[in-house]
Amino acid sequence: MAGDPLDLGHRPMRDLRISVMDRCNFRCPYCMPAETFHEGYRFLKSAERLSFEETMRLARLFVQLGVRKIRITGGEPLLRANLADLVGDLTSIPGVEDVALTTNGILLARHAAELKAAGLDRVTVSLDSLDPVIFRRLSGGYGSVEDVLDGITHAGRAGLAPIKVNAVVQRGVNDASVLALVEHFRHSAVIVRFIEYMDVGNRNAWRGDLVVPSRELAARIGARWPLVPLERGYRGEVAERYAFADGHGEIGFISSVSQPFCGDCSRARLSSDGTFYTCLFATHGMELRTALRAGASDAELLERIRARWSARSDRYSEQRAELRAAAAPGPKVEMFHIGG
Repeated sequence: MAGDPLDLGHRPMRDLRISVMDRCNFRCPYCMPAETFHEGYRFLKSAERLSFEETMRLARLFVQLGVRKIRITGGEPLLRANLADLVGDLTSIPGVEDVALTTNGILLARHAAELKAAGLDRVTVSLDSLDPVIFRRLSGGYGSVEDVLDGITHAGRAGLAPIKVNAVVQRGVNDASVLALVEHFRHSAVIVRFIEYMDVGNRNAWRGDLVVPSRELAARIGARWPLVPLERGYRGEVAERYAFADGHGEIGFISSVSQPFCGDCSRARLSSDGTFYTCLFATHGMELRTALRAGASDAELLERIRARWSARSDRYSEQRAELRAAAAPGPKVEMFHIGG
């Protein structure tokens, strides 16, 4: 829209990921490995997280700068009490066209109806495998496939649509169970999306040989069920979409490693402690909570956010190889702080 700030790559800000909770009830090894995030790990205290009122104030400012879609993330966002209240408030902001939620699905059956009643449009559920052994390995030993599937069923009954299932694929870990995941959802309205394993955060022991390129997966799936490519729905859509040639469903591929899409990235991220990040792989962010609580005006906060976005030059996925080779200084923000 006219007047909205552009970053140094001429990218507008259209999407805002809001993390409402740094805690999670899973211990996925690629995000929150149990050996680090154990019972003694210090997560944020309640007072250190933004209140819903503070979150709303910042959300309204981001919308003034061009945001049209908001996604609620974590950690596990459904661990945050009274989340439906925030959903209802976010949907009431003039200019917001879509409010979605990303969850591991374990608590979704309990909350799907109230979230839909509050105005939630869509839900994305993380589910890396239907194999119970692999699932337990990738969830850190928590939850069950049945619980997640039950959550997806309740989300569908509540009218949350489209439902998307995100699976992070690692070679030698869960790549052999990809076809089973596709087959399970192929005749439903659920869209499965396969995400290349990324070097998010600092603790997931990422290696390039663990990445299964999307093209390899698409060929494998297409050999079983022929695929027809679909056009992207909008600028900045991260997934390459395919329909099954027989008309029974849709799948997608998110290829941050093999086919980076930094050039169209329009995503801003707000952590639960009020830090503004301009990239999933950022090494630092702009802390807004202190200014917010010290009485900064909306105009002052708006200018801070605008200035940070206007100076944005992030292209990590396009520069991954050279940055890793150079051992660029500074740890990256952990994914559970800002969502996926």
